Amino acid sequence: MRVDTLSPAEGARTKEKRLGRGIGSGLGKTSGKGHKGQWARSGGGVRPGFEGGQMPLARRIPKRGFHNKWGKDYVIVNISLLNNLPAGTVVDYEFVLGNGLAKEVKNNAGLKVLGSGELTVALTVKANKFSAAAKSAIEGAGGTAEVVE
Repeated sequence: MRVDTLSPAEGARTKEKRLGRGIGSGLGKTSGKGHKGQWARSGGGVRPGFEGGQMPLARRIPKRGFHNKWGKDYVIVNISLLNNLPAGTVVDYEFVLGNGLAKEVKNNAGLKVLGSGELTVALTVKANKFSAAAKSAIEGAGGTAEVVE
């Protein structure tokens, strides 16, 4: 391959549409805009979603839900995932993300540990929040649950 032989892919470049160049071109006189009306005028046409004055679909459908802009989302881990780790492991936010135990979330407020499942290994778990069931399960297995701010 040589640089002087390179050319764009077939169909990648199209010719400019030359409007108003006589009737033989097929785009003369009204230049493909038809006769009169809103679409034929300068700056004509309507904005996206406009339905000719009829109530638009986006306004006919009821609003649903609520988004709390001050809400905090936690990276959540159940103790069932921690049961496979070796005893004495220190589990914190970086450890959870680094080992793929959970995915990062927007508006991140830290790590929250929930009590779904069973824990038989003594671990040191450092998190921003614990559910009551998770805290009792970690301490019941001989580990410690430390609240980190």
